[in-house]
Amino acid sequence: MQSFGDDATRPPILIVHGLYGSGRNWGVIAKRLADQRRVVTVDMRNHGASGWEATHSYHDLAGDLGRVVETIGGQADVIGHSMGGKGSMVLALEAPARVRRLVVADIAPVAYSHTQVHLIHAMRTLDLSGIHTRADADAALTQAIPERDVRAFLLQSLDVTGRAWRFNLDVLERDMELITGFPTVSGQFDGPTLFLSGAVSDYVLPDHRPIIKRLFPQAKQAKIPGAGHWLHAEKPREFEAAARAFLNA
Repeated sequence: MQSFGDDATRPPILIVHGLYGSGRNWGVIAKRLADQRRVVTVDMRNHGASGWEATHSYHDLAGDLGRVVETIGGQADVIGHSMGGKGSMVLALEAPARVRRLVVADIAPVAYSHTQVHLIHAMRTLDLSGIHTRADADAALTQAIPERDVRAFLLQSLDVTGRAWRFNLDVLERDMELITGFPTVSGQFDGPTLFLSGAVSDYVLPDHRPIIKRLFPQAKQAKIPGAGHWLHAEKPREFEAAARAFLNA
């Protein structure tokens, strides 16, 4: 867990990363938002510096986040992207008193048919014994992962010195159906909620609006022009401005 800023007059902002990410992916945005608010970033279980756990369900992730919020003051404004967005939604639905305002970045409370297991296979088959720099790893992954931005994202979580990935690949692969899915939940989150999507992403569709409104009656939706699923990395200034305006309203 990393903390930026020291404002104590309002609940802190908790930022929750997506699959194969870490809190460090959000460092730039966290530092900029910290000019007015305390901002906390976390590594989710089985990612980054957090512990490797035996399960990776959204109830697990929501429980982890609830304990973080309790530690940092009892209530927070929460920003969650992709997998982190689903975990944040489950937190808001299961423990609404922990969340004041919620920003869900480019994900809906639905199951998706895609899988990210191929990236696990690529990471697992990379021979780390001959890797001395991230440039070595990037070159070695090019055939398995042709998208340069995806490789760059994954390589942020490669410990070159220790020659190890900072992911629990076995559990993430086994629980991939849980990660791409969404659990059965009861109740609603009646607090202010913003579903902020990339305009060229297909993760949040018009067909998802009924379930979004059923679970989050106050939900508003907005899109960032020219951004895809990684909207916070592709359009960081625009993402920051939209999140700041909503959370400070």
